[in-house]
Amino acid sequence: MITVSNLSLRYGKRTLFEDVNLKFTQGNCYGIIGANGAGKSTFLKILSGEIDPTSGSVSFTPGERMAVLSQNHYAFDEFTVIETVMMGHKEMYAVMKEKDAIYLKEDFSDADGERAGELENLFAEMDGWNAESNAATLLSNLGIKEDNHYKQVKDLDNTQKVRVLLAQALFGKPDILILDEPTNDLDINTISWLEDFLASYEAIVLVVSHDRHFLDTVCTHVVDIDFGKMTIYTGNYTFWYESSQLALKQRAEQNKKAEDKVKELQEFIRRFSANASKSKQATSRKKALDKINLDEIQPSNRKYPGIIFNNQGREIGDQVLQVENLSKSLNGEVLFSNISFMAAKGDKIAVISQNSLATSAFYDVLTGRDTDFKGSFKWGVTVNLADIPTDTAEYFKGKDDNLIDWLREYSPGEKDDQFIRGFLGRMLFSGEEVLKKSNVLSGGEKMRCMFSRMMLQSANMLLFDEPTNHLDLESITALNNGMKDFRGNMIFTSRDHELVQTVANRIIELTPSGIIDKLMTYDEYISSEAIQKQREEMYAKA
Repeated sequence: MITVSNLSLRYGKRTLFEDVNLKFTQGNCYGIIGANGAGKSTFLKILSGEIDPTSGSVSFTPGERMAVLSQNHYAFDEFTVIETVMMGHKEMYAVMKEKDAIYLKEDFSDADGERAGELENLFAEMDGWNAESNAATLLSNLGIKEDNHYKQVKDLDNTQKVRVLLAQALFGKPDILILDEPTNDLDINTISWLEDFLASYEAIVLVVSHDRHFLDTVCTHVVDIDFGKMTIYTGNYTFWYESSQLALKQRAEQNKKAEDKVKELQEFIRRFSANASKSKQATSRKKALDKINLDEIQPSNRKYPGIIFNNQGREIGDQVLQVENLSKSLNGEVLFSNISFMAAKGDKIAVISQNSLATSAFYDVLTGRDTDFKGSFKWGVTVNLADIPTDTAEYFKGKDDNLIDWLREYSPGEKDDQFIRGFLGRMLFSGEEVLKKSNVLSGGEKMRCMFSRMMLQSANMLLFDEPTNHLDLESITALNNGMKDFRGNMIFTSRDHELVQTVANRIIELTPSGIIDKLMTYDEYISSEAIQKQREEMYAKA
């Protein structure tokens, strides 16, 4: 168990959180949520001992072992991959190194023999003899092939390093597991494996993630950091979000009878309890939801931007997009080839690939940013296109105008300050914030400005390349709703499972040997054995 008592953290006059009192218990997974800058990662660093709080304390049940997902991708560059993973169990690794050092002594003494015997017993108790094979299994499950297991970590690319560090954290089944953005740079198969692993894990897990599907799958509780306070709620992210929105709606309905409110809340809990049986965390979550106190459901103070794209101009015609034999290579590597399809009116197409470079390259081709490709594509004459790239630097570089003047540049016709302020207000820029210089914005603030720009364009075809990058959960949720409600056409790339599942009606996968094109949802696509077999065959041809 972890007990947090009267915890506070301040940086000068700024208070991140104050007088936090929480208990984290065995067998539960806690998703830490909060706006960007609320202190989610900082809280994990306090729990792991990396930084000290201003006041208060954190205590652990004696004898419990903690593991933390390392954020330093270069810390283990001089070690082999397999050894790096085994270092995750610090006590076992120390015993192994001391034992090996004794056996290498040239002047081996009786005392050394006694010590070696003690270490051998400790090593066996820690399952040390199976450590190497267990580490290899973890690596393979996380997508690190066997021929990389004995390479030095510095010889791996960054996405492989992330997986090695994740294997290190999971190694040896720690009693407390602390994970900060564990799904970054993982593909869908690896994320699914990690979800299964954590859903059946009987330890204490604390996780920060912007992946809502991941949080929904693994979390039994949500820890909400809001206005300097932390509150634990039973249920996953979607339960927290929908219940807080329901409570907010009820608070606004001042005249509604108390018994009607209770009945509505009870029906809401009943529905979620029934759905919990389908979850990987079914048993523990259903029991928790069945016992929930109605008073626990409180409205959230969180603000969500208003991302609404439905101010279309001209309606899109039947001729939307025709792609013929499109191919693209980069530095001799084939990213995709022989891509041919026609987009129909109303299509919302999610473009996926095992190689993220392929999806970004495809996006750059369709938007005209990249002209070095083979094949052809043609947009319909009625298409009015608006897009948001992953890298938005080109829209802010060298500019020192305020947000009103920045957005006015992208507004069709003459628009007064009040009109521009309205669009910025929807993106949570209010009061003096609209006078901020556009070149000093954070990544998330820049994306919210780009959404305002897109909304003003009144487009009937939207293109996005990884639009959830840099966004907090509130902005991701608002964007998801805006994309889902948009009545025009859309082509987008994203690794956000929930976004793809709820928005796309068509999945196109780019491979080096061709295209897989299916009119279905994302969950249907990834659960189809026939499609998975087709995917394996197409990537094997490359």
